[in-house]
Amino acid sequence: MASDTLQDVFSALRRRPDVEAPNLQAWDATDRLLLETAAELVPGGSAVAVIGDRYGALTLGALATLSPVSVRVHQDLFTGERALQLNAAACRNAAHVPEPTAGTSDGGAGNPPGFTQVPLGPELLAGARAVLLQLPKTLAELDEVAAAVARYAAPDVALLAGGRVKHMTLGMNSVLERHFRSVRPQLARQKSRVILAGGPQGSGEKERYPVVEHLAELDLKVAAHGAVFAGTKLDIGTRFLLTFLPSMKAARHAVDLGCGTGILAAMYARQHPGSQVTATDQSAAAVASALATAEANALADRITVLQDDALSTMADGSVDLVLLNPPFHVGAGVHAGAGLKMIEAAGRVLAPGGELWTVFNRHLPYPPALERHVGPTVVKGRNPKFTVTLSTRRGTDPAGA
Repeated sequence: MASDTLQDVFSALRRRPDVEAPNLQAWDATDRLLLETAAELVPGGSAVAVIGDRYGALTLGALATLSPVSVRVHQDLFTGERALQLNAAACRNAAHVPEPTAGTSDGGAGNPPGFTQVPLGPELLAGARAVLLQLPKTLAELDEVAAAVARYAAPDVALLAGGRVKHMTLGMNSVLERHFRSVRPQLARQKSRVILAGGPQGSGEKERYPVVEHLAELDLKVAAHGAVFAGTKLDIGTRFLLTFLPSMKAARHAVDLGCGTGILAAMYARQHPGSQVTATDQSAAAVASALATAEANALADRITVLQDDALSTMADGSVDLVLLNPPFHVGAGVHAGAGLKMIEAAGRVLAPGGELWTVFNRHLPYPPALERHVGPTVVKGRNPKFTVTLSTRRGTDPAGA
């Protein structure tokens, strides 16, 4: 019966507002395995925390099958948060998950629970007896998450960490063993595996994140939470784009779109002290890292951070310059959709005459999109791996065609 219920939930899920395509799915076999394992191990009436839920499969599946007293969820990506909200509405309309009491996230006495979306920390984990985790890409992110679970969750917490076998490493076990006395990998099923961890330890240790390191080649302090791309290092695309910094105009308002740790925002603000800079990313960890980077370099008065999905909350024609080093992966797959979405967003927010500086892997099909959504585009530089372009916003209305 639980299997049928899960299938009903999964069949209602979509990825929106994230990129949707025939080869991209809103749930995977790991979501199913985590929930089926939890159904065998987690007592009804438990407080459940969910971490890394991509589009709502774990959260909505837990509500439908685990009889929890509460479900609190942390998703790093803004698109994941919105997808969960949209999918929850769709599932409730189809009666696949219970309707929460109006005006509350967790149902009151006698009422079915909903879910609460909160940051990684005590609000998420206090009193949690079960934590469902989609294993993250990096060991640093796993380290930050595992430390938080060990520090804040209930002493008898069971951490169920699942992933696709091809992406799992022995290093993940080692990270979990730093924070839990018991770490037990389970048998794989449908190319996914769950690791069970319990007996939290080391809760008195000082929090390590964000890590702050001095980047000598830029003379810049870089702060990074575990989930942020490249950590405290300078990725090679950003390094190449920074060589064109002296050629970039001084803007009234500049945006570092997909800011990561905020290196581009910080270096541009340092180069142009009269400019106001917005560092924006859909990742909560990236936005927190960019803020910490700005503070570490005494630039917080000129850099504003914003968690957003492709500038969705910024007004048309409100920006003079955008810096963009777009991702070329969606989840674990190579897909240009995220970058194309960001290019279209940059074209919308740029004022006529505004500039978009973009660095991208040479094989990606971005130049036609740059011409279409922004305006005339010239190649400013190439190296064996990357291309840097300058696109100038056409002198039409910002929604322009």
